[in-house]
Amino acid sequence: MTVHPQLEEDLALYALGTLDGESRLALQKHLEGCAPCRRELEQLRGDMALLALSASGSHPPRHARRRLMDAIAREPRQAGVSKRHAWWTPIPYLAAATLALVAVVFWRQNSSLRRQLSELRATSAQQQAGLEQARHTLATFTSAETMRVTLVAVKAPPQPQGKAFYLRSQGSLIFLANNLPLLPAHKAYELWLIPSTGAPIPAGVFKPDSRGSATVVNPPLPVGVEAKTFAITVEPEGGSVAPTSQPLMIGVGE
Repeated sequence: MTVHPQLEEDLALYALGTLDGESRLALQKHLEGCAPCRRELEQLRGDMALLALSASGSHPPRHARRRLMDAIAREPRQAGVSKRHAWWTPIPYLAAATLALVAVVFWRQNSSLRRQLSELRATSAQQQAGLEQARHTLATFTSAETMRVTLVAVKAPPQPQGKAFYLRSQGSLIFLANNLPLLPAHKAYELWLIPSTGAPIPAGVFKPDSRGSATVVNPPLPVGVEAKTFAITVEPEGGSVAPTSQPLMIGVGE
C-alpha cells in the first residue's frame, strides 16, 4: 500500500468534509507533497460521488460503498487512545455520513418513482385518447344516421346508351342512341335483332352525329319475330348480313 497508513482515517473523514481543526490543516499540508495520498483522496471522493449519484436500482454500487466504508473503518479498533483521536471520536462522523448517504439514496429512489409515475400517467392518457378515437371511428361506420355517398369521377366521359322500342306484331322498331363515339371512315354502327331462335337479323345501319346521337326508325323487319334482345356492332359502311365483330352494346330487358 502506497498511502500512509496513519492517515487513512483522516483521508476518509476529509473526503466526507468532517475533518477540522489542526488535523485538517496538517493533512492539507501533507497532501501538498504526497501524490499517493492525493490519489487516495480523489478515489474516495469519486466513490462518494458514485454513492450519491447512483440511480440504477435500489442500492448504490457495492464497490463504491464497500471502499468508502472500509476506508472509514480501516483504523484498527484497539483499546486506548490513538495519537490524534479517542476511539469514539469517528462515531458521530460515521453516523452522519451514513445518514447522509441513506438520505441521498432514498431521495434518488423517490425521484425515480415520481418520474415513472408521471410516465405511466402520460401513457394512460395516450391510451385513453386512442380508445376514444377508435370508438368514434366505429360509430362512423356502424351508426344508422351515417350518410353513405359514393363518389365518381366528374370528368369521366358519358357512357354510350341506346333505347329500342319494338312491336313484333307489326314488325316496327324505333331505336334511339346517344354518347356514341365517332367511327373511322368507311365504318358504321349496325343494329341487330337477336331472335329467341335463329341467326341475328340486320335492323339498320347508322352513323352518330357530332354529339354522338343517332336514330333508327322502322327498318325493314319480318312481322311477328320474337326478339330476345338487340345488339350493336361496328361493320363496313354499307352494312353486313351477319355480324363481323363482337357486340359493343347489347340490350338488357326492362
